[in-house]
Amino acid sequence: MIVSLGDLLLDVIVRLRQPLAEGADADATTRLGPGGQAANVAAWVAELGGQARFVGKRADDEAGGIAAHGLERYGVEVRGPVVEGRTGTVVSLVAADGARTMATDRGVSPDFRVGELDPAWLDGCTHLHLPGYSLLRSPIDATALRAAELAPRLSVDLSSWSAIRDFGPERFRERLQALRPAIVFANEDEERILGGPLEGCEWVLKRGALGARFGEIELPAVGAEVLDTTGAGDALAAGYLVGGPELALAAAGRCVAKLGSMP
Repeated sequence: MIVSLGDLLLDVIVRLRQPLAEGADADATTRLGPGGQAANVAAWVAELGGQARFVGKRADDEAGGIAAHGLERYGVEVRGPVVEGRTGTVVSLVAADGARTMATDRGVSPDFRVGELDPAWLDGCTHLHLPGYSLLRSPIDATALRAAELAPRLSVDLSSWSAIRDFGPERFRERLQALRPAIVFANEDEERILGGPLEGCEWVLKRGALGARFGEIELPAVGAEVLDTTGAGDALAAGYLVGGPELALAAAGRCVAKLGSMP
Protein backbone atom coordinates (compact mmCIF):
# COMPACT_ATOMS: atom_id res chain seq x y z
CA MET A 1 0.00 0.00 0.00
CA ILE A 2 1.53 3.31 -1.14
CA VAL A 3 0.21 6.28 0.84
CA SER A 4 0.70 9.86 -0.33
CA LEU A 5 0.09 12.79 2.00
CA GLY A 6 -0.54 16.33 0.79
CA ASP A 7 -2.78 18.26 -1.55
CA LEU A 8 -6.04 17.25 -3.20
CA LEU A 9 -7.06 20.24 -5.28
CA LEU A 10 -9.23 21.09 -8.25
CA ASP A 11 -7.20 21.30 -11.46
CA VAL A 12 -8.18 23.66 -14.26
CA ILE A 13 -6.03 22.92 -17.32
CA VAL A 14 -6.10 25.52 -20.09
CA ARG A 15 -4.29 24.53 -23.28
CA LEU A 16 -3.82 27.64 -25.36
CA ARG A 17 -4.14 27.44 -29.12
CA GLN A 18 -2.68 30.91 -29.54
CA PRO A 19 -0.67 33.28 -27.34
CA LEU A 20 -2.46 35.39 -24.76
CA ALA A 21 -2.85 39.06 -25.64
CA GLU A 22 -4.03 41.77 -23.27
CA GLY A 23 -7.62 42.78 -23.95
CA ALA A 24 -8.16 40.00 -26.51
CA ASP A 25 -9.65 36.49 -26.58
CA ALA A 26 -7.54 33.37 -27.06
CA ASP A 27 -8.88 30.04 -28.23
CA ALA A 28 -8.19 27.21 -25.77
CA THR A 29 -9.12 23.68 -24.75
CA THR A 30 -9.90 23.24 -21.05
CA ARG A 31 -10.13 20.34 -18.61
CA LEU A 32 -11.50 20.27 -15.06
CA GLY A 33 -10.70 17.50 -12.59
CA PRO A 34 -8.85 16.46 -9.43
CA GLY A 35 -5.23 17.47 -8.97
CA GLY A 36 -2.53 18.24 -6.44
CA GLN A 37 0.86 16.52 -6.38
CA ALA A 38 0.08 13.94 -3.70
CA ALA A 39 -3.27 13.11 -5.32
CA ASN A 40 -1.64 12.83 -8.76
CA VAL A 41 0.88 10.28 -7.49
CA ALA A 42 -1.88 8.24 -5.84
CA ALA A 43 -3.96 8.22 -9.03
CA TRP A 44 -1.04 7.01 -11.14
CA VAL A 45 -0.08 4.35 -8.57
CA ALA A 46 -3.61 2.93 -8.78
CA GLU A 47 -3.65 3.20 -12.58
CA LEU A 48 -0.37 1.28 -12.81
CA GLY A 49 -1.60 -1.60 -10.66
CA GLY A 50 -0.54 -0.59 -7.17
CA GLN A 51 -2.64 -0.06 -4.06
CA ALA A 52 -2.99 3.64 -3.33
CA ARG A 53 -4.30 5.76 -0.48
CA PHE A 54 -4.37 9.54 -0.35
CA VAL A 55 -4.34 11.39 2.98
CA GLY A 56 -5.02 15.11 3.07
CA LYS A 57 -7.23 17.90 4.32
CA ARG A 58 -10.01 19.20 2.11
CA ALA A 59 -13.00 21.48 2.42
CA ASP A 60 -16.65 20.49 2.40
CA ASP A 61 -17.40 22.74 -0.58
CA GLU A 62 -18.43 21.68 -4.07
CA ALA A 63 -14.87 21.76 -5.36
CA GLY A 64 -13.74 19.39 -2.60
CA GLY A 65 -16.50 16.94 -3.46
CA ILE A 66 -15.63 16.99 -7.16
CA ALA A 67 -11.93 16.46 -6.42
CA ALA A 68 -12.48 13.62 -3.92
CA HIS A 69 -14.98 11.74 -6.09
CA GLY A 70 -12.74 12.16 -9.11
CA LEU A 71 -9.77 10.68 -7.26
CA GLU A 72 -11.82 7.78 -5.91
CA ARG A 73 -12.82 6.86 -9.46
CA TYR A 74 -9.19 5.95 -10.11
CA GLY A 75 -9.41 3.38 -7.31
CA VAL A 76 -7.66 5.49 -4.67
CA GLU A 77 -8.74 5.38 -1.02
CA VAL A 78 -9.31 8.97 0.10
CA ARG A 79 -8.75 9.78 3.78
CA GLY A 80 -8.30 12.90 5.86
CA PRO A 81 -10.23 15.63 7.66
CA VAL A 82 -13.06 17.42 5.87
CA VAL A 83 -13.68 20.92 7.19
CA GLU A 84 -15.51 24.13 6.43
CA GLY A 85 -13.55 26.31 4.09
CA ARG A 86 -12.27 26.47 0.54
CA THR A 87 -10.73 23.66 -1.48
CA GLY A 88 -7.73 24.89 -3.42
CA THR A 89 -7.57 25.29 -7.17
CA VAL A 90 -4.64 25.14 -9.58
CA VAL A 91 -4.93 26.86 -12.96
CA SER A 92 -2.36 25.51 -15.45
CA LEU A 93 -1.79 27.48 -18.64
CA VAL A 94 -0.33 25.12 -21.23
CA ALA A 95 1.44 26.54 -24.28
CA ALA A 96 1.37 24.95 -27.73
CA ASP A 97 4.67 23.13 -27.04
CA GLY A 98 3.30 21.56 -23.83
CA ALA A 99 5.18 23.83 -21.42
CA ARG A 100 3.00 25.00 -18.56
CA THR A 101 2.72 27.84 -16.07
CA MET A 102 0.69 27.33 -12.89
CA ALA A 103 -1.25 29.64 -10.61
CA THR A 104 -1.82 27.80 -7.33
CA ASP A 105 -4.32 28.35 -4.54
CA ARG A 106 -3.88 25.50 -2.05
CA GLY A 107 -6.96 26.36 0.02
CA VAL A 108 -7.20 24.45 3.32
CA SER A 109 -4.66 21.75 2.37
CA PRO A 110 -1.60 23.27 4.10
CA ASP A 111 -3.64 23.71 7.31
CA PHE A 112 -3.61 19.94 7.97
CA ARG A 113 -2.60 19.85 11.64
CA VAL A 114 -0.84 16.98 13.36
CA GLY A 115 -3.72 16.60 15.83
CA GLU A 116 -6.03 15.88 12.88
CA LEU A 117 -3.95 12.93 11.68
CA ASP A 118 -5.56 9.59 12.49
CA PRO A 119 -2.80 6.93 12.72
CA ALA A 120 -5.30 4.44 11.25
CA TRP A 121 -4.90 6.25 7.93
CA LEU A 122 -1.39 4.76 7.83
CA ASP A 123 -2.54 1.20 8.58
CA GLY A 124 -1.16 -1.22 6.01
CA CYS A 125 1.17 1.41 4.57
CA THR A 126 4.31 -0.13 3.08
CA HIS A 127 5.57 3.12 1.58
CA LEU A 128 4.81 6.79 2.31
CA HIS A 129 5.33 9.38 -0.42
CA LEU A 130 5.65 13.05 0.55
CA PRO A 131 5.69 15.92 -1.94
CA GLY A 132 8.05 18.66 -0.85
CA TYR A 133 5.01 20.92 -0.58
CA SER A 134 4.00 18.86 2.47
CA LEU A 135 7.34 19.63 4.15
CA LEU A 136 7.79 23.27 3.18
CA ARG A 137 4.86 24.93 4.90
CA SER A 138 3.31 24.81 8.37
CA PRO A 139 1.31 23.28 9.93
CA ILE A 140 1.16 20.45 7.35
CA ASP A 141 4.91 19.88 7.72
CA ALA A 142 4.50 18.66 11.31
CA THR A 143 1.77 16.30 10.12
CA ALA A 144 3.99 14.95 7.36
CA LEU A 145 6.86 14.43 9.80
CA ARG A 146 4.56 12.51 12.15
CA ALA A 147 3.26 10.35 9.29
CA ALA A 148 6.87 9.57 8.31
CA GLU A 149 7.45 8.20 11.81
CA LEU A 150 4.59 5.73 11.26
CA ALA A 151 5.73 4.50 7.83
CA PRO A 152 8.34 1.79 7.20
CA ARG A 153 9.70 3.41 4.02
CA LEU A 154 9.65 6.96 2.69
CA SER A 155 10.12 8.86 -0.55
CA VAL A 156 10.15 12.62 -1.10
CA ASP A 157 9.63 14.66 -4.25
CA LEU A 158 11.32 18.04 -3.94
CA SER A 159 8.36 19.66 -5.78
CA SER A 160 9.50 23.25 -6.34
CA TRP A 161 12.82 25.07 -6.48
CA SER A 162 11.13 28.37 -5.58
CA ALA A 163 9.42 26.88 -2.52
CA ILE A 164 12.79 25.47 -1.40
CA ARG A 165 14.35 28.92 -1.90
CA ASP A 166 11.65 30.55 0.22
CA PHE A 167 11.93 27.91 2.97
CA GLY A 168 15.72 28.01 2.97
CA PRO A 169 17.82 25.41 1.09
CA GLU A 170 20.11 24.55 4.02
CA ARG A 171 17.18 24.24 6.40
CA PHE A 172 15.34 21.98 3.97
CA ARG A 173 18.42 19.84 3.34
CA GLU A 174 18.80 19.34 7.10
CA ARG A 175 15.14 18.31 7.32
CA LEU A 176 15.59 15.76 4.54
CA GLN A 177 18.74 14.36 6.14
CA ALA A 178 16.87 13.88 9.41
CA LEU A 179 14.01 12.12 7.57
CA ARG A 180 16.42 9.76 5.77
CA PRO A 181 14.13 9.01 2.81
CA ALA A 182 14.82 5.88 0.81
CA ILE A 183 14.15 7.73 -2.47
CA VAL A 184 14.28 11.39 -3.49
CA PHE A 185 12.82 12.69 -6.77
CA ALA A 186 14.17 15.99 -8.10
CA ASN A 187 14.47 17.97 -11.29
CA GLU A 188 17.66 19.79 -12.19
CA ASP A 189 16.63 23.16 -10.72
CA GLU A 190 15.58 21.53 -7.43
CA GLU A 191 18.80 19.51 -7.25
CA ARG A 192 20.84 22.66 -7.87
CA ILE A 193 19.18 24.82 -5.22
CA LEU A 194 19.34 22.02 -2.65
CA GLY A 195 23.09 21.78 -3.18
CA GLY A 196 23.24 18.40 -4.92
CA PRO A 197 22.01 14.89 -4.13
CA LEU A 198 21.67 13.57 -0.60
CA GLU A 199 23.86 10.67 0.45
CA GLY A 200 22.34 7.40 1.56
CA CYS A 201 19.26 7.40 -0.66
CA GLU A 202 18.22 6.56 -4.20
CA TRP A 203 18.33 9.82 -6.17
CA VAL A 204 16.03 10.07 -9.19
CA LEU A 205 16.72 13.09 -11.39
CA LYS A 206 13.85 14.06 -13.70
CA ARG A 207 15.19 15.61 -16.91
CA GLY A 208 12.03 16.23 -18.90
CA ALA A 209 12.43 15.51 -22.60
CA LEU A 210 15.90 14.07 -21.91
CA GLY A 211 14.49 11.28 -19.71
CA ALA A 212 15.70 10.59 -16.18
CA ARG A 213 18.70 9.48 -14.18
CA PHE A 214 18.13 6.70 -11.65
CA GLY A 215 21.20 6.72 -9.47
CA GLU A 216 24.02 6.16 -11.96
CA ILE A 217 21.73 4.87 -14.72
CA GLU A 218 20.50 7.40 -17.26
CA LEU A 219 17.62 6.45 -19.54
CA PRO A 220 15.97 8.39 -22.38
CA ALA A 221 12.38 9.56 -22.33
CA VAL A 222 9.74 7.42 -24.01
CA GLY A 223 8.83 8.91 -27.37
CA ALA A 224 5.49 10.70 -27.24
CA GLU A 225 3.74 13.66 -28.77
CA VAL A 226 3.82 16.25 -26.00
CA LEU A 227 0.41 17.76 -25.36
CA ASP A 228 0.75 18.80 -21.71
CA THR A 229 3.63 18.30 -19.26
CA THR A 230 1.45 18.89 -16.18
CA GLY A 231 1.87 15.98 -13.77
CA ALA A 232 4.55 14.15 -15.76
CA GLY A 233 6.93 14.13 -12.79
CA ASP A 234 4.19 12.73 -10.56
CA ALA A 235 3.48 9.95 -13.07
CA LEU A 236 7.19 9.17 -13.21
CA ALA A 237 7.42 8.98 -9.41
CA ALA A 238 4.40 6.67 -9.23
CA GLY A 239 5.76 4.43 -11.96
CA TYR A 240 9.09 4.14 -10.19
CA LEU A 241 7.47 3.26 -6.88
CA VAL A 242 5.29 0.61 -8.51
CA GLY A 243 7.67 -0.94 -11.03
CA GLY A 244 11.03 0.78 -11.42
CA PRO A 245 12.68 2.93 -14.11
CA GLU A 246 11.02 1.50 -17.23
CA LEU A 247 7.51 1.85 -15.82
CA ALA A 248 8.41 5.33 -14.55
CA LEU A 249 9.35 6.56 -18.01
CA ALA A 250 6.39 4.82 -19.64
CA ALA A 251 3.99 6.52 -17.21
CA ALA A 252 5.58 9.92 -17.83
CA GLY A 253 5.23 9.36 -21.57
CA ARG A 254 1.55 8.52 -21.16
CA CYS A 255 1.02 11.63 -19.05
CA VAL A 256 2.54 14.16 -21.46
CA ALA A 257 0.52 12.75 -24.35
CA LYS A 258 -2.78 13.81 -22.78
CA LEU A 259 -4.32 16.91 -21.24
CA GLY A 260 -4.23 16.94 -17.45
CA SER A 261 -2.16 15.56 -14.60
CA MET A 262 -4.00 12.28 -13.91
CA PRO A 263 -4.45 9.13 -16.00
